[in-house]
Amino acid sequence: MTGVRFKLTEKGKRGKMNMSGGLAALDNFFNTCTGFLFGPVMLVVFFGTGILMTVVTRGVQFRKFGTAVREIFSNLRHIGTEGDGQLKPFQALATALSSCVGNGNVVGVSAALVSGGPGAIFWMWIAAVTGMATKYAEILLAMHFREKDENGVWRGGVMYILTRGMKENWKWLAKILGAVFAVCCVLVSFVSCNAVQSSSMSSVLGSTIPFIPAWVWGLLAAVLSGICIVGGIRKIGHVCSFLTPIMAVIYIFFGIIILVLNIGEIPGALALIVKSAFSSQAAWGGVTGITIRTAISKGVTRGIFSNEAGVGGAPLVHVTSDIEVPARQSLYGIIEVFFDTIIICTFTALVILVSGVGDIVAGGGIPVTETAAISNTAWSMSLGAVGDVVVTISLVLFCFSTIIGWCTYGETSWEYLFGSKSLIVFRIMHVTMTFLGFVISAQVLWDAADFCNGVMCIPNLFSLIIFWKIIAGDTKKYIDPVYSK
Repeated sequence: MTGVRFKLTEKGKRGKMNMSGGLAALDNFFNTCTGFLFGPVMLVVFFGTGILMTVVTRGVQFRKFGTAVREIFSNLRHIGTEGDGQLKPFQALATALSSCVGNGNVVGVSAALVSGGPGAIFWMWIAAVTGMATKYAEILLAMHFREKDENGVWRGGVMYILTRGMKENWKWLAKILGAVFAVCCVLVSFVSCNAVQSSSMSSVLGSTIPFIPAWVWGLLAAVLSGICIVGGIRKIGHVCSFLTPIMAVIYIFFGIIILVLNIGEIPGALALIVKSAFSSQAAWGGVTGITIRTAISKGVTRGIFSNEAGVGGAPLVHVTSDIEVPARQSLYGIIEVFFDTIIICTFTALVILVSGVGDIVAGGGIPVTETAAISNTAWSMSLGAVGDVVVTISLVLFCFSTIIGWCTYGETSWEYLFGSKSLIVFRIMHVTMTFLGFVISAQVLWDAADFCNGVMCIPNLFSLIIFWKIIAGDTKKYIDPVYSK
């Protein structure tokens, strides 16, 4: 285990550029802004919107959960099939899932434990419960206002919702908020869901295969992502519909093995998560105290980074579905959040907590900044060399699928801002960021990612609140009558 940790730390020193000067100032700026975006006021807005969506849909995430599961399994036959420029419902789900199931589910959970303590996991769960209704509403609203572009591809999202839905005398505000969302979405596709993902791949690959330089992995990842991206939404959906089931099965299967091997530790780990959520505590793996407010903030922040409920990105790919009744696609949002946070993030958290890696962190064996090393070591302590391989394969698949999946989000926003003829520029920049993520500092990328996600949430949550009657009406008109059982 020591070898793995030292290789990761050493690799970080020789393969990445450290923050200094301008980068440090930029990082401080992001931290200050993020402090507000995920501070008390915005946390109330996040939870308040989730509760509002739960009320206006009459608890759709509970009432229609079984229906959503059946809907997914009924569309599994479309894995690997390609449509006429659009996505099958399951392909849209797979692309959206691959976009949110990324390093936030592995490295992000470790970061939440380090900065917010075990209690942060509890608040990730709470945010996910209300987030299921939020993401359902996001997709439903996007499907309601979607439109086809000049190439015959369905486009939608916050910018289309606001510009098409707001009254004429408020069009100026709709255009401003739509542009802000689109700009931030492009930035997130470059930073949060591209360079950050590449950075995590760089760390785990540098640990497992240290003799290959980071730039080589970066070049390979850039080429592979470019091959997928150049094929457009059809190719991306085709690839994601294969990758998503495979990466989920690998991660969950070996996660179950670890939990079975440590089954006696699970009740204690769960009790620690719940207890820590409502009390101040010693930092997990550290010496400073963590307040309840910090646990809530870090849990919600990492939860949003992971499942994207409230961010408004997933509807950008869901609107491309060729589903016969558009409102039905919104049911997939419920399962996205449940699978991403309640299942995958919980597996990661429990594996880390039952492994005892926290004692190693507290003893200085792993720096608290090496969140990728924490996850890697936790799996290795239970499965040995197999654990290293599982984490490496899972994280690489998670991150790569997020990179290509979020390209569709960025493309839609870029097209909204600059037109479809300039998409080639976006794709070149996207591939370039994939490479750069392997060779620049991870910390400033994480902080920039949180900042961009936070800004995107503002116009998205605003659209959900002002159009709540449409959400309630479409649920009553299209969802409840058809799925009354």
